[in-house]
Amino acid sequence: MTVLIGVVGTTASSLMAQQPGVSPATMQKIGEVDSRYQAYNLDMIAITGMAKKPVKQQASGSASSDGDVHVDTVMSGVKLDQPLDLYNRRLRILASALGPAYLRTSGTSANTVYFQNDDKPALAVPPAGYNSVLTRAQWKGVIDFAHAVDAKLLMSFTVNSAVRDKQGIWTPLQARPLVEYTHSIGGDVDAAELFNEPNLPNYGGAPKQYDAAWFARDQVAFRAFASQALPKMKIVGPGDVAVANIPLPGNLNPDQMMSGNPTPKFDVISYHFYPAVAPRCAPSDTPVGTSPELSMTDGWFARTEKSFLDHKALRDRYAPGAPIWNTETAGAACSGAPWSATFLDTFRYVDQLGRLAKLGANIVFHQTLVGGNYGMLEPETLTPRPNYWAALLWKRLVGSTVLDAGNSGKPGLHIYAHCAPQGKGAVTLVAINASNAAQPLQTNGKARIYTLTAPELQAKSVLLNGHALELGADDKLPDLHPREAASEAVTLPALSITFIQIPGAGNRACL
Repeated sequence: MTVLIGVVGTTASSLMAQQPGVSPATMQKIGEVDSRYQAYNLDMIAITGMAKKPVKQQASGSASSDGDVHVDTVMSGVKLDQPLDLYNRRLRILASALGPAYLRTSGTSANTVYFQNDDKPALAVPPAGYNSVLTRAQWKGVIDFAHAVDAKLLMSFTVNSAVRDKQGIWTPLQARPLVEYTHSIGGDVDAAELFNEPNLPNYGGAPKQYDAAWFARDQVAFRAFASQALPKMKIVGPGDVAVANIPLPGNLNPDQMMSGNPTPKFDVISYHFYPAVAPRCAPSDTPVGTSPELSMTDGWFARTEKSFLDHKALRDRYAPGAPIWNTETAGAACSGAPWSATFLDTFRYVDQLGRLAKLGANIVFHQTLVGGNYGMLEPETLTPRPNYWAALLWKRLVGSTVLDAGNSGKPGLHIYAHCAPQGKGAVTLVAINASNAAQPLQTNGKARIYTLTAPELQAKSVLLNGHALELGADDKLPDLHPREAASEAVTLPALSITFIQIPGAGNRACL
């Protein structure tokens, strides 16, 4: 079966003469992603809620810490005075539909959170050196949620001055009781980054003057603790954040962090990536700014490549063969741009999944399931946003084996290919048409078409083959019915995302 991109009205032979074809039957396997490839975050601030009385205090000990100063959250659009209800029926139904997955509980607030290891009401004010309080009940909610929705847990730990020894080295003062409680309620920690975004130490609660050598010493202490308390846990890092691929002045870079003495050892290489910063934190005309127009360009979609390739080179140098996880990503940092909650950002979301899988990423964690503009669900009602529906289609239609779909050669048109989950030689194409013109696609065989469009780019609703996607009675997910291709010519509407499943492709890599 040959897939050809061409112009309406031309014949297959003339199309082949104009540009190379792509054959689902003979596409070569180029990679394999994790079965939990499509993952998501829940920030610690959403689990604990905001401390009612943030305090500025100096913790005892020789290592002073910027973590002793209250860190303002950037999670706008969340009821931070009240923790997220992880027992909410709708939330569990929607998250279960994305399983199996990975759930990451971290974020800036996790660096300075205090675990209240008793069953008393939550402390009104965090102890000295901490900025928020995590109760047993709240953490049990996380563990119960992960079990209910088939999610493995990736987390981070407290790293402020209150948990450090006289030499300033990290200790498991908070990590040990949290891990012991996790095990006591039947939970498990599959993987952990010691702390969130260590390349921004002064923002994230690490000691002042924190540098690469200090990071290396902390990793030695963390691995020693993990080998005893969590021997099967994957240690993930360095977990640095890249924004718009522009160096962050005055902060650490991943090469510095990986070249400490002794060299930090990671089972998984991880990083965060944001193509820009939301307008509420950076004007659109700044180097890290963005706009709706920029967010639909090929250059915008391609921004995710540099950060991945930088970390791939890092992996090849320090941890050959280790998986690479993008453990936090969205359309814009600082809670997401206003349009992150609309169909416009779905083009970035789906393209990033396809692009990173093709480059060799193993797992991609979307920021976030619930929270801010970039959450997949509305914070107040937990109503699915457009990115959620795209995530659901990806989960059902796209398998773990990555195929080489080549390059469409047309601006605004991006095509990715995977084996379909059901095997039997079936192939799923993911076609993103970010241009303002319809694009024809020649499939040369029967295909099932799932096309996402919206009344306008910045709509919070989305249509599947022209029909609105919305929850039914008792939060029942709608049936995702395909449109059968009536002929060998499939039209990709302007500004659309189309999943094309070809059951009879007969690709040997997909058997």
